[in-house]
Amino acid sequence: MIRKELTMTPRRAVVTGGAGFLGSHLCQALLAQGFAVVCLDNLLTGAARNVTHLTGRGDFEFQRRDLTEPIWVSGPVSHVFHFASAASPADYLRWPIQTLDVGSQGTRNALELAENKGARLVLASTSEVYGDPLEHPQAESYWGNVNPIGPRSVYDEAKRFGEALTAAFRESRGADTAIVRIFNTYGPRMRPDDGRAIPTFIRQALAGEALTVTGDGSQTRSICYVDDTIRGILALALSDHPGPVNIGSPYELSMADLALLIIELTGSRSRLRFIERPVDDPAVRRPDIGLAKEVLGWEPEVPVKEGLRRTIEWCAREPLPARSA
Repeated sequence: MIRKELTMTPRRAVVTGGAGFLGSHLCQALLAQGFAVVCLDNLLTGAARNVTHLTGRGDFEFQRRDLTEPIWVSGPVSHVFHFASAASPADYLRWPIQTLDVGSQGTRNALELAENKGARLVLASTSEVYGDPLEHPQAESYWGNVNPIGPRSVYDEAKRFGEALTAAFRESRGADTAIVRIFNTYGPRMRPDDGRAIPTFIRQALAGEALTVTGDGSQTRSICYVDDTIRGILALALSDHPGPVNIGSPYELSMADLALLIIELTGSRSRLRFIERPVDDPAVRRPDIGLAKEVLGWEPEVPVKEGLRRTIEWCAREPLPARSA
């Protein structure tokens, strides 16, 4: 084991997966809070363009790194945010083994980096640990309903294992850790082709194409604008609470209603086209955020229509990006 650094650390954060959608917003928010930031990403699903506006700053460093390999960052570190993972179904179904590897070995490497630096680690977990829930809304005490060998299991179980490993480091080795369960989040820098509902609907509406809604469109999600999600993550990081804590919006709507709302906001003449629903696609999803309100003083602030308008404006300006190698 590498010797733990005993010196007092300034506010310096390592963000794994820092060139991804959430990771890049987190890097930006940390810098605004006065942190220096080291961004680690192998660019499998992230994109260097997401952090281009941060490069050249003396307090920001980007390293292209594979988190499944041992990682080391020179100098003091106060926080490690482990956000490296494919997050959209299209991505984790394309790279199932890599998703499992970064959720297991990648989490261990991030934990050991934090332990060696005397840093607080924040694990980005997910509402997917609840699976297709039999309890609604979902509180942190709910154990979930996950198919361990279904097509979504490579992501769901990777995150569940990551939570178990993080809890074990905390209980058996005294590591300073926190687990955040992130619900559906949207905003600028989502890849238009990543397969998730909001960027897909926006791309289709802007192009005048039919919006492809899976199943009969009655399945629900609760969507939270990225600025609110990041604010909740930072509140947890700067607290001493171990989590898990749900961070998400309690505003729940059906996928058909979401598609119709995006058609309205884009002024598109698109219609809905219903397609086959994926296996193990959750029927409902809404967080109980009572704990976040109580221990973090957090709840979302950006109205859904306003968040969607901001996202649509960004998507309308951005060309469809080439995939990273």
